[in-house]
Amino acid sequence: MDLNGNWQLKMFQKTLKKKLRLKALRKHIGLLNEHDRCLLVTCGDNNGAMNYYLREIGGNWSWADYEDKSIGEMSQLLGDEVLLVKDDRLPFSSDYFQCVVAIDVHEHLPNMQPFTRELRRVAKKGGKIIVTVPNGDEKKLATRIKNAVGMTKEKYGHIREGLDLPELQALLTANGIQPTDFSTFSKLFTEMLELSINYLYVNILSKKSSAKVEKGTIAPATSNQLKSIDKTYRMYSIIYPFFRAISSLDALFWYSRGYVVIVEARKE
Repeated sequence: MDLNGNWQLKMFQKTLKKKLRLKALRKHIGLLNEHDRCLLVTCGDNNGAMNYYLREIGGNWSWADYEDKSIGEMSQLLGDEVLLVKDDRLPFSSDYFQCVVAIDVHEHLPNMQPFTRELRRVAKKGGKIIVTVPNGDEKKLATRIKNAVGMTKEKYGHIREGLDLPELQALLTANGIQPTDFSTFSKLFTEMLELSINYLYVNILSKKSSAKVEKGTIAPATSNQLKSIDKTYRMYSIIYPFFRAISSLDALFWYSRGYVVIVEARKE
């Protein structure tokens, strides 16, 4: 595997959940013109590929992350500065962005209120705010299996499991952000496949890695971490089409809420 150049994009093409997330986000973001100012905020589980593909939608994007472990390589891929968020204060002016996207940040924060208020502050009046979180319903089967095999929220660097749809909607509403639409994705089959991949990396591969792997990292986040598991990743790439086929069986659970929740909202 050639890791020179855009290794993040090559890795993204072998993902399950991230590709489903991108599809869902494109739907919620909609059409953008080149002058629309947009912001993506993430929290660690991001190597820059999602940023790259969101930028292809259009708009003039800014980037921020709550952790610094991948910021250098993200900036290199994007050719843009990725800002480190400190003290729950987003480093941007008020009423600035037409579209603000937060991907899986809330579950990492001891207090979700300041960050939620910041999302509202930096958005223009009437601006779109899109938030994704893991589904926090602890009764869901895959969540119970994760906890049973030791892949607890702490392994993912989370303080809470996540937020179920009504909880996220209520949080946004309480902070002056009016929900207008929602969707969910990643049902049982995809979650179990992701669990198997994350379990292997966290409990076996990361412990043998020659590259430093920080706590809460569930997949390679740097080129060195990916290089250190090159042989295993080659094998995974071969069986990836089989994994994709199994993931598509999520359609059998069309009636149930997925393991990732997305709420689209507007700044009041």
